[in-house]
Amino acid sequence: MDDETAPQKGTVTQRAIERIKAMIGEGRLEPGQRLPTERDLAAQLGMSRSSMREAIRALTVLGVLEARHGSGIYVTQLEAGDLLETFGVVADLSRGPRLVELLEIRRILESTATALAAARISDDQLAEVEKHLAAMNATDDPEEILAHDLAFHREIAAAAGNETMAAILEGLSSRTFRARVWRGYQEEGAFERTRREHAAIHRALAAHDPEAARAAAAAHVGEVEEWLRAQLGP
Repeated sequence: MDDETAPQKGTVTQRAIERIKAMIGEGRLEPGQRLPTERDLAAQLGMSRSSMREAIRALTVLGVLEARHGSGIYVTQLEAGDLLETFGVVADLSRGPRLVELLEIRRILESTATALAAARISDDQLAEVEKHLAAMNATDDPEEILAHDLAFHREIAAAAGNETMAAILEGLSSRTFRARVWRGYQEEGAFERTRREHAAIHRALAAHDPEAARAAAAAHVGEVEEWLRAQLGP
């Protein structure tokens, strides 16, 4: 029994999406390659043009395909950052317990990325981390702190040397939620505490101590978790 006659689950459009993804995963469509026309692809896969059109639209939204005006539909370069952009939407829209779950995931990944960065960070990368730490310490403006906080953690994730992990962390680092946290910290007079947490992360990176870096990052995100739980109440 071949895959066309085998029992199928999901909608016809979903099956079309899976077939295109399989073509990419198997190397029949390479990054940067132009897709056959909608008509030809539908005929090749034995599906309707309307289903193929919906599948192409969905994969374009997901960053797997891109439409080039006057040229056709192409497979993207399949960069992790493009494919994982939807994490940012989830993080921005999540509320309550779901947001706590996302923070738990971030704590696990952030601590791992920071440990890797401690082992791999270059002098130039460390200088960038230090620059953003100094800028955070030089202001009480939540918006300025937010910008440098995001950059501080982005530099560390890049220094870890794992682009996929960095892309996931970028998606989980909701700017909307972080702005809320920094405003809350300002109201609570908690800037000094979080500055100490960032300084501890920097010291561990400078010492190239992965375990200290892991612990400092986990403690930092853990504090944000606790802050959110307190905001949500019992």
